[in-house]
Amino acid sequence: MTEINPLRELHRQAMNCQIMHDSFPRRGFSDPYLLHVEGRVAGYGLVANVHWPETVHEFYPLPAYRAVSLPLFRQLLEVSQAAHILSQTNDRLLTLMLYDCAQNIASDTILFEDGFTTHLSCPAGYFREVTEADKERLEAQKLDPSSPWLIESKGVAVATGGVTFHYNPPYGDLYMGVAEAYRQRGFGSYMVQELKRIAYEIGKIPAARCNASNVASRSTLQKAGMLPCARLLVGDVVR
Repeated sequence: MTEINPLRELHRQAMNCQIMHDSFPRRGFSDPYLLHVEGRVAGYGLVANVHWPETVHEFYPLPAYRAVSLPLFRQLLEVSQAAHILSQTNDRLLTLMLYDCAQNIASDTILFEDGFTTHLSCPAGYFREVTEADKERLEAQKLDPSSPWLIESKGVAVATGGVTFHYNPPYGDLYMGVAEAYRQRGFGSYMVQELKRIAYEIGKIPAARCNASNVASRSTLQKAGMLPCARLLVGDVVR
């Protein structure tokens, strides 16, 4: 892994956005492959071994070798015996490789970035940190008791949320949930807005994702200024 770390930094700089599976190699979820041309390091690839087994999810050729990206990628597929390719569409090069080398391409996840600042109000509730005393009633509301933030309305915890940091720094992944009886009242969007604020206050950039079929979550994110920036695509390698 130490050999590809400098190359991964170049990849992050080139992407300049949240990379959904950036944490995979450091968590042992990916196998690294160095790519060579005439004995020189030309780039690297990552092939997932757990959550997306046998799946190429990261590919970066050095600029001097960008013209031979496709043969390098095919070499990676051959050596690794990967069966699938996973790409987010704002990774233009890997997405091109996906369409050149895969079939049965599908997408079920939308990625979001912060598009604009909102000024939503929440007159029926207020945003605050979760305390130990809150956790039992959060469970009763079927909300996540491990979340660090909540919205309380008339003495009832109606929503929880937080920011996780499995994306590449400085990106943080926003998550939230609203108790079923309190949905479609604006609590979710207000939670997202406040989580964005918290993320920026600690020097992070908010990002998010949701299932493409989850119309309610997408609407909630967009109302709080989070806009779609990419799709997650997966396809089967053509041999």
